[in-house]
Amino acid sequence: MAALERNNKILLDLVRQPGNNLCADCGSPDPDWASYTLGVFICLNCSGLHRNLSAVSKVKSIRLDHWEDSLVEFMRERGNSVSKAIYEKCVPPFFYRPQQKDCVVLKDQWIRAKYERREFTGENSFPQAYSSDQFESTLWKKGRDNKQFLKRVFLLSHTDLTLRYFIKEDSKVPKAVISMKDLNAAFQPEKMSHAHGLQISYMEDERMRNLFVYHEDGQVIVSFFNAIRATRLAYLIKKHPSLRPSDLIPKLTTPCLKEGFMEKTGPTQREPFKKRWFTLCAVKRKLLYFKSPLDATELGAVFIGTESHGYSASQSSGRSVRGGRWHCEIALQTPDRQFVFRCEQDQDQREWLEAFRKVIAQPMTPEDYASKTPRLRRAATNTVGAPSPTF
Repeated sequence: MAALERNNKILLDLVRQPGNNLCADCGSPDPDWASYTLGVFICLNCSGLHRNLSAVSKVKSIRLDHWEDSLVEFMRERGNSVSKAIYEKCVPPFFYRPQQKDCVVLKDQWIRAKYERREFTGENSFPQAYSSDQFESTLWKKGRDNKQFLKRVFLLSHTDLTLRYFIKEDSKVPKAVISMKDLNAAFQPEKMSHAHGLQISYMEDERMRNLFVYHEDGQVIVSFFNAIRATRLAYLIKKHPSLRPSDLIPKLTTPCLKEGFMEKTGPTQREPFKKRWFTLCAVKRKLLYFKSPLDATELGAVFIGTESHGYSASQSSGRSVRGGRWHCEIALQTPDRQFVFRCEQDQDQREWLEAFRKVIAQPMTPEDYASKTPRLRRAATNTVGAPSPTF
């Protein structure tokens, strides 16, 4: 019992040291598990993923399990900093390093790439596929006007910095050619009801266009995601030759700041409230809205500037009373008009207010001024089959 208590105390001291006090794989604070074959301290969630790598990683709780002297000594010799120098020696700058709140497939493939495939130790002389000048992958893509997912071939090119996709494997002409300029990719497992669901967004005719894709193999979809990041980095390096690659990494792919349903009314605030899906993008400083979460094209968008430019968000007094089931109102003030939204719960209202205020507090960049579109765009009405205006 004395030896057990002594070893657990040593481990608790080790896990408080700089480097060890964060999960070696996702950065979560205060890890209380460890891989005693790899010598890393990890969080509970990552320990579950390590259990799937039984050939290379075996885990124990540093508080509850029995630790032999030899294992404790190995943890003392290794630890997170030493192990990272081995297993993360050659991580490509564009490769996404998952954080605590990221989805399981990103964490799982990061852990497998490091420890199972040993992609970053420098042992493998051949480049990984996601580093290639061309990257091809066959994925399941949601149809634009229906819920059916169909196989499509995607091709990323560093030559012309585009993403193409084709209807058939032997197709010569792509269905679409997408520039890397405004392209973004983010995993959306809950939104798409698939653990490997990936959303690709880009601008088309000044409107946001979404592609929803997945692959049953986690390695395939994460490799595709990192290939997108590699191609985006090549584009940004060409666009900003004076900047260091490290300055461009945060711009490769970005998750949305806040998503969810709200009800909205029109410009006079007398129109009936309608339920819509909203996406707030902090990088683009835009609030987009869609009829449903998996819509291919936005119905409208509003630019959100800073407080000094006349933008603010506040809890509304509830002057707008036409229709709607929800009553937790938000007023988004712009120089041109006030937008009124309703949330279902008080917590939703608080979260949206916090998100709006976070964007408003961000200083505007030259790119923000160039893309500033203060008024909410209306859906086109001149095209046959196009949706009618909602404001």
